Amino acid sequence: MITYIVRRTLYMLPLLIIVSLISFLLIYIMPGDYLTRAQMNPQVTQETLAQMRAAYGLDQSVLVQYWLWLKQIILHGNFGMSFETMRPVFWTLFMGGRLMWTIIVSLTTMLLTWMISIPLGIYSATHQYKPSDHTLTFFGFLGLSIPNFFFALVLLWLLVAVFKVGNHGLGVGGLFDNRFIAAPWSLAKFGNLLWHIWPAWLVIGTSGMAGLIRYMRGSLLDTLSLQYVQTARAKGLPERTVIYKHAVRNAINPLVSMLGMSLPGLVSGSLITAIVLNLPTVERAFFSALQMQDQYVIMGGLLFFSLFLLLGNLIADILLAWVDPRIRYS
Repeated sequence: MITYIVRRTLYMLPLLIIVSLISFLLIYIMPGDYLTRAQMNPQVTQETLAQMRAAYGLDQSVLVQYWLWLKQIILHGNFGMSFETMRPVFWTLFMGGRLMWTIIVSLTTMLLTWMISIPLGIYSATHQYKPSDHTLTFFGFLGLSIPNFFFALVLLWLLVAVFKVGNHGLGVGGLFDNRFIAAPWSLAKFGNLLWHIWPAWLVIGTSGMAGLIRYMRGSLLDTLSLQYVQTARAKGLPERTVIYKHAVRNAINPLVSMLGMSLPGLVSGSLITAIVLNLPTVERAFFSALQMQDQYVIMGGLLFFSLFLLLGNLIADILLAWVDPRIRYS
């Protein structure tokens, strides 16, 4: 297993280089660049624009720009400077707690989603075509159909306009009320964090939860029809043992494989939610860079999301070998 993990980690490097090259080319062929807005200003002369292009390196060809950027990463671990903030890309994307809160929101959402979805999917499969199964199916399709941004806006409207949480001294949006932002950690501050973060859990996790329930239901129904399950029942094993010890352990394998896609899906799915709920995450910084065409920050964000996808696939493979003893990696 250790050899497999090391080999997979080494495979990530050329994949990230290929992703970076394709992304850099796509960004280059986009109309305009960071100085496009300056060109619309009649007070900025062409000489000034030429000087700014030379200072930012935008007067070079795309391959030269890419090579200079890649060389800085390989030799110095430097992902470039942000045109907008004039600070390193790493600081622009990840500092100020953005990386920490992105990881916390993503991982806690995924954990809660799986803890709720798997039991509901098992219950739905073991109560096939009963009213409870139809109810879960209805809410599953509803969760898949509602866009995250719309759900977030509706939730904000309910909290502010209907339940009027502001009258009770509770804020909406962000991660803390103003009185807790600079305060030291305490039970009160932790409780305020939970109050502000549960809408993000609900909005981001709804679509993923709906899909997982459907996948778990279908996979378990397929497994329950297999011959070894019928044999276990014929031996007189309790139904609970047949389901949880034999059927679920095999039915959950496809869902573990999906884990690799769920991590980047949570990150990308929380972009609009982070904007609506005012969450200080990497996605918001990445969205601002897209608006400003801050190409090196965009490249750093794309590499970060690609790395999330590769790490998610690696974690899924390791978990798959753990839950299924038949799988071994040489």
